[in-house]
Amino acid sequence: MTMTVVRINGMKCQHCAGSVKKALEELGATEVQVDPAKGEACFSGVIDNDAMRQAIAAKGFSVVE
Repeated sequence: MTMTVVRINGMKCQHCAGSVKKALEELGATEVQVDPAKGEACFSGVIDNDAMRQAIAAKGFSVVE
């Protein structure tokens, strides 16, 4: 399955990464890996882009276009 990579602003630590991971998993993403040092999350699965942005924003972060 194809991995999607998303750049995310505002992550500083593993706690931040855990929040983003949980948000993505709740939308149905699998194989979620989040790297706060790189400001990236990658995952498998198809999720709605708007729903993803809203879920990540609800955790206090933003998706980089």
